Amino acid sequence: MRIALGVSYLGTAYQGWQSQPSGQTVQDRLEHALGRFACVPLHTLCAGRTDAGVHGLMQVVHFDTDVQRPSISWVRGTNAYLPPDIAVQWAQVVPDAFHARASAQARRYVYILLESPVRPSLEAGRVGWTFRPLDGAAMQSAAVRLLGEHDFSSFRAAACQALSPIKTIERLEITRQGAYWRFEFQANAFLHHMIRNIMGCLLAVGRGQQPPQWIEQVLAARSRDAAAPTFAADGLYFAGPLYAAHWGLPESTAAFCSLPGSVIA
Repeated sequence: MRIALGVSYLGTAYQGWQSQPSGQTVQDRLEHALGRFACVPLHTLCAGRTDAGVHGLMQVVHFDTDVQRPSISWVRGTNAYLPPDIAVQWAQVVPDAFHARASAQARRYVYILLESPVRPSLEAGRVGWTFRPLDGAAMQSAAVRLLGEHDFSSFRAAACQALSPIKTIERLEITRQGAYWRFEFQANAFLHHMIRNIMGCLLAVGRGQQPPQWIEQVLAARSRDAAAPTFAADGLYFAGPLYAAHWGLPESTAAFCSLPGSVIA
């Protein structure tokens, strides 16, 4: 039997998603909790790995098991063994053909940025920060130049293991609510550090350090040296994958409503 889970987490205290010898990752904590609840070891596969400090609104994982439990028991039982900053939001039996990563048609991220003369306090670790005023129109003009299929080598981390740097950004929307900027990304897939590197470039444009058309030069260079420095992980949230309707899986969780601005549909 194959089970899919939707998982939300605050990534501040963890060394990313993927299991590490230290055991201080979200996957390690989730699999430990699942094992305690099911009384057998369980291994999960996720829709998309997140880096240290990156949060998850709806990570999706699947695992195979012979243990029979009602869906709500997989949620509440597993949560009983998880720390307060990780929670299973939903559980659903899925066909064996479903694969959390391979079945995903798109992946979504949200970056929340505070524009303020004063650094974050209550939201420390949960938002990025800039003390310089930003030009929203300039950033939007730069953002539209990233839409579509491109070679994103300039926005790729040196340690990236993706087979190809060619990805398709389907949506990149920038909105503002008070002091908070919201950047919404949707693509078929993302490279390692791709969004944080794009954020660094968009902020360089927003601060007036580069014109919007500079983004085209960065893309054309196909070199990490051409882009701005990698921006902080603090405000980055994995909003989860999108699947074909026939799988019948949720597209959001209650955690989506916790962020400033409109909710991804």
